[in-house]
Amino acid sequence: MTNEIAFTPYIVGIAGGSGSGKTTFARRLSELLGPELCAIVGQDSYYIDQSAKFDQDGGSVNFDHPESLEFSLMAKHLRDLKAHQTIEIPIYDFPTHKRIEKTIQMNPRPIILVDGILILSQPDVVEALDESVFIDCDENLRYERRLKRDVEERGRTPLGVFRQFHKQVKPMHDQFVEPSKKVATLVVNPETFTKELNKLAMKLRTKVLV
Repeated sequence: MTNEIAFTPYIVGIAGGSGSGKTTFARRLSELLGPELCAIVGQDSYYIDQSAKFDQDGGSVNFDHPESLEFSLMAKHLRDLKAHQTIEIPIYDFPTHKRIEKTIQMNPRPIILVDGILILSQPDVVEALDESVFIDCDENLRYERRLKRDVEERGRTPLGVFRQFHKQVKPMHDQFVEPSKKVATLVVNPETFTKELNKLAMKLRTKVLV
């Protein structure tokens, strides 16, 4: 691999509905490429502090609207990585709905993956991407996956997840996420998931190692 100052980070956005498999796609792609070549920037890190407005599990705070995230900071971070600058990624604590003081330091890599449901709906973020993937997945499967994740990993209740999905997640998906599919340079579905993952890994590895 070339030395640190000889590459310009190649940034790939990976989007899709909540529970579509986009984070799995990003993680598996990162594993195939290896930590020396690749790092992941996750949308979830950029949630703004919602603790003062949070009323109940599945309540009124809409975490699936673009205004719940600091996309301006994400876009700045992507530009900074392109400029070979180290960034400090926020850490959002889901149980308390607060951004904690500690950050995660990330240095530029030849390949940066950006993972998030709404990233392709944000022009400033899209402008920083070199290409993008949209994981297209059936709504029922997305809900089942989200229910399992939020209950097991984020301390949510099944009723709260159900209410939030139908009150916020689905409407926001229909309004912001699904239309952003047209921005993607590659659309992947469950049937093509593994094939396209391996093809993209090979393409990216070839791109940065030549």
